[in-house]
Amino acid sequence: MTRVLELEGITKRFGATLANDAVSLHLDQGEIVALLGENGAGKTTLMSILFGHYTADEGAVRVNGALLPQGKSRAAIRAGVGMVHQHFALAANLTVLENVMTGTEPLWRLRSDIAHAREKLRRLSERFGLAVDPDARVSDLSVGERQRVEILKALYNDARILILDEPTAVLTAQEADTLFAKLRAMAANGLSLIFISHKLHEVMSASDRVVVLRAGRVVAERATGATSKEELAELMVGSAVERPVRPPARPGPVVLEARDVTVPGKGGASLKGISFTLRAGETLGIIGVSGNGQTTLAGLVSGLVAPRTGHLDVKGRPLRPGVPQAIAAGIGRIPEDRHAEGVLGDMTTWENAVLERIWSPEYSRGGVVRRGAARETAARILRDYDVRGAQVDARVRLLSGGNMQKLILGRVLEAAPDILVAAQPSRGLDEGAIAGVHRRLIEARDRGCGVLLISEDLDEVIALADRICAIVGGALSPVIPAERADARLLGLMMAGDWRAAEGIEAEALDAGATHAV
Repeated sequence: MTRVLELEGITKRFGATLANDAVSLHLDQGEIVALLGENGAGKTTLMSILFGHYTADEGAVRVNGALLPQGKSRAAIRAGVGMVHQHFALAANLTVLENVMTGTEPLWRLRSDIAHAREKLRRLSERFGLAVDPDARVSDLSVGERQRVEILKALYNDARILILDEPTAVLTAQEADTLFAKLRAMAANGLSLIFISHKLHEVMSASDRVVVLRAGRVVAERATGATSKEELAELMVGSAVERPVRPPARPGPVVLEARDVTVPGKGGASLKGISFTLRAGETLGIIGVSGNGQTTLAGLVSGLVAPRTGHLDVKGRPLRPGVPQAIAAGIGRIPEDRHAEGVLGDMTTWENAVLERIWSPEYSRGGVVRRGAARETAARILRDYDVRGAQVDARVRLLSGGNMQKLILGRVLEAAPDILVAAQPSRGLDEGAIAGVHRRLIEARDRGCGVLLISEDLDEVIALADRICAIVGGALSPVIPAERADARLLGLMMAGDWRAAEGIEAEALDAGATHAV
């Protein structure tokens, strides 16, 4: 095979943190390599060095045998390296074609060659099977379609080496399957790919070879066909990984009840007369394809949006709209978008750790913040929730996404909420971190917290929920007990076929399950 990329002894430090420690790896033409590791293992840093966002302290990068200048993204692009970031960098108000063309023409050109660009985009779309309307506005595209636009942007710049950072972090299972089918076809066309992932089933199904990082170092390299998910999980965390088993629930009184709640919105973002109950000491799982009202539902219970009609009660009392009111009512939340809603990146770790309780007597008196108490809480969260690479006084934006999620989880559970809204709680986490999050959610439930779990991960919902329903077009399906759930039935429910679920709900009601949705 033709060697197209070599990273030789890459070392990178951020202050006292050693992000990459003498990392070497290679990539051959037409090969798909998965870069696997825990949150904070140094994967994104390494790829950012390759793409020119960072400069390595030591080491070299070679593309097709030629030394690549470091710290210069333009040089990487000219050498045929493209990168698709986990968080899309698209202008929502521009069309697909305009986004793809941005930055590709010299400033002195008086007129854009739109006809040529449109034809080139059409050829790329056909060659790699990435169909998208060039005239569609990005704001109108689904998440999966935006992913295609990001890939087409890289291909438009004549990328022959493509790096994808957590490419399925915001995709549904169906969109992820489609994406990897496209990536395999692209590799067959001569493209070489590196993708970062925490999802072992994706690594096993899509890659030719796996490189495992732990604490910034390469600890293993395996041909995908010669390894297993179990071995990779153990290599990644340094020990065997076992997800916790949910014991039977012991539900208490109703802590949250929605009755015929309607929330206006666009399409699937609205809620249409939903009703449900949540009891203390149980987990109600809500599954659904992205865009069917999950975000609105989480916002409703968290106080971010108000119902237009119907009633939402907490412990028998109406919930007044507003985040402070929801927090005062004993509601905690893990938002689905940790960057936009979970943390303030330019604030310190300790500030983020107490952000939602900063006005409480524990952390402020007479309008003055008790920084010592806040720092103690932050240090305890970092220790107890295994938030790696964090420093109490450092900016929180320096954390990896997975470690941000651990910080948010610790912040919420430290407050001991009566109701917890957990929206996509393990999205983007590694196997070890997922097991830790699941254990914490089960412990919260067993302490008497009512957990509203909103997730697109069927395995997660089956593992954690005591009762399950689907949200489709802003409406909730009948409820089913978790022990009656399987991937096929839940898939039908997510598609809007509720006939089997209605029968199961009727059976549960006949058996005396009086707290069904």
